[in-house]
Amino acid sequence: MSALKILHAADLHLDSPFEALSANKAALRRAEQRELLSRLAELAVKEKVQLVLLAGDLMDSDTSYYETGEELSRCLSGMSVPVFIAPGNHDYYTPKSPWARLKLPGNVCVFRENAIRGVNLPDLGVRVSGAAFTEKRSGPLLKGFAAQKTPGVRNLLVLHGEVGAQPDSPYNPITEEELAQSGFDYVALGHIHRAGGLRRAGQTWYSWPGCPEGRGFDETGEKTVSLVTLTDDGDCALETRCIALRRYEDLTVDVTGQDPLLAIHTLLPDETVRDVYRITLTGETEDSPDLNRLRMNLDELFFALRLRDETRPLVSLWEKAGDDTLRGLFLKNLQKQVEQAPDEQARRLIEQAARWGLAALDNREEVVRHDDP
Repeated sequence: MSALKILHAADLHLDSPFEALSANKAALRRAEQRELLSRLAELAVKEKVQLVLLAGDLMDSDTSYYETGEELSRCLSGMSVPVFIAPGNHDYYTPKSPWARLKLPGNVCVFRENAIRGVNLPDLGVRVSGAAFTEKRSGPLLKGFAAQKTPGVRNLLVLHGEVGAQPDSPYNPITEEELAQSGFDYVALGHIHRAGGLRRAGQTWYSWPGCPEGRGFDETGEKTVSLVTLTDDGDCALETRCIALRRYEDLTVDVTGQDPLLAIHTLLPDETVRDVYRITLTGETEDSPDLNRLRMNLDELFFALRLRDETRPLVSLWEKAGDDTLRGLFLKNLQKQVEQAPDEQARRLIEQAARWGLAALDNREEVVRHDDP
């Protein structure tokens, strides 16, 4: 058998709501997601792949915009090679789902049943199997299944599912034992949004590429799709390619003894203007950082910015507690509440209230937000 090159991607979540962004920026991000399809098609052509496996959740829900369907059909057609799609728990297949409504090109096969079925590709010496979620949940699909062995034919599987999940997981739980006994040469998975790298169970190679572009702060850092090469001697190699336009990043900055703005600039990389950042301030400060001032100075450096204040007050905050003054009585009362607070979150809120109160007593501008949405 000659080498086979595959493009493996999953979890695009097209038409995500991007609720944490403004309405205008959310609409822009959805348009940019459609551009992700073009870059995926361009990669398929550039890398001269022979097969494309898309392991579910290409769309975020069963309702998609007209423009998204048109762009998806156009880009899949532009790949000019066989494309196999296994719908997942977000874009599950029903007679009313986008997969049933879209006019997809002839090179595309969408699996429609909640059971593994196979398609032969004699020109490539391949049999591609797959299955679909047909509702938001799916029981185990690989359990007890074994691919039919034919000399000179590779067995591939594309499937949305969760390796190592609890047996009662609603997202097609898969075990390594099932993979090892499946008889597949390569299993292209989706569902988990952090790439898992190339793995092997018995003689079966498998991987999940993660999402190709982050959509929130639970999907930070570089995101990629996978180029998988099955060699003629049964070996397998995986390369990653980044086709994302933007990324989400989480930055924690200790501002103890420093001006917060300077401390942030010191840690920021050079190129951030395309990205979405959440900057969390930590350390000990006499006054609560002015998030409004920071936003005015930093906003233009990012596509979107969220600021979070997790600093703690210096011990001197309570220095005047107990003085026979309004300030002393105010601090004494709050200090007692801090000592009796049930948990760290409650203590932080009381300490923040103390700093706001002192700002008001000194006729200083209050910082009215602890977490900047």
